[in-house]
Amino acid sequence: MIGLKKLIAIARKWQKIACIGRRPTLLSGTYRGKPPPSKGHFVVYTMDKRRFVFPLGYLRTNIFQELFRLSEEEFGLPRDGPITLPCDAASMEKVVSLV
Repeated sequence: MIGLKKLIAIARKWQKIACIGRRPTLLSGTYRGKPPPSKGHFVVYTMDKRRFVFPLGYLRTNIFQELFRLSEEEFGLPRDGPITLPCDAASMEKVVSLV
């Protein structure tokens, strides 16, 4: 199992790669109209473009590790956008209820 520090490092790497080549547009303290996650949380999107905010502690769970692995296989590392998980919003809500 991957340690929490390693998962946080991977998430930061993905965020840095996603930011390369784009300028953030701030509108009243938000990015594209979405409020930034509070400290200690991360944001992912589902395939149907629904946004979910989770605490960093969820990175330790096996199901999120597997979702990130599947996301990397299906979509690659995000270069011009957020991390997208390979499931729909209903499936993500079910996953959250299990965690």
